[in-house]
Amino acid sequence: MSRALPKYDKRRVAIVGGAAAVVLSGALIAGSALAGEPSGSGAGPRTLAAPGRISCPDVASKLPAIPASAKAEVDRNLTLLQTQIAEADKRLTDTAGQGGPNFVQNAILGPLQGKRTAAIDRIAISIGRTTTKPQGLEALAACTLGGAGTGTGTAAPSQTATSPAATQPARAGRISCPDVASRLPAIPASAKAEVDRNLTLLQTQIAEADKRLTDTAGQGGPNFVQNAILGPLQGKRTAAIDRIAISIGRTTTKPQGLEALAACTLR
Repeated sequence: MSRALPKYDKRRVAIVGGAAAVVLSGALIAGSALAGEPSGSGAGPRTLAAPGRISCPDVASKLPAIPASAKAEVDRNLTLLQTQIAEADKRLTDTAGQGGPNFVQNAILGPLQGKRTAAIDRIAISIGRTTTKPQGLEALAACTLGGAGTGTGTAAPSQTATSPAATQPARAGRISCPDVASRLPAIPASAKAEVDRNLTLLQTQIAEADKRLTDTAGQGGPNFVQNAILGPLQGKRTAAIDRIAISIGRTTTKPQGLEALAACTLR
């Protein structure tokens, strides 16, 4: 009996020790999996940034006293400005994580600025028909992205840094814009001066953009020309073309679809 006890004790110790080893191994494996999970989910290239919110300068608070004759037009365009922001915010949310580092500027903020420029210009024109036309409102057209998540994911910075196009100097080239004069209907005599003034302005805008293109050749990254030259030019052309359409529409049918002529390209 005394000899059997040690053997029994040894077997019991071996069984208990083996079970403890299995439990300990399982705990270590589970602990390792849990410990590795946050780092894998937090730094992977599939992480999508939060969309943030679009922030635009307030136009209504910068307006002078609005004549009664202009109130309906002003109110309509102030409402349109809010609708444009809401639409851009929705697009920002729907496209979160898409595109490259300049996607938000090129696909959302740039077009929004062009639309706001046209609406703000209509507000100034409507006020100016009765009293002094407010100046400097076009500075309120540009919007920015506020809040967290202005990026496009963790892969975006490295993509920008290693992209061959980012190190290539921009070519000067020439800016090509659709001709507006040839697309206009018969111009009433009462609108001719305003139309001619804005057609001349469109040519001046192209000449200024061409000069800026030449002066900045080799500067900026692959999207410099679009962001710094073509985008702002489109906003200015949108406003001038809208003034042309409005002036014609005061006497006869307002021409439609001219805003499609605002965008220019580099050739």
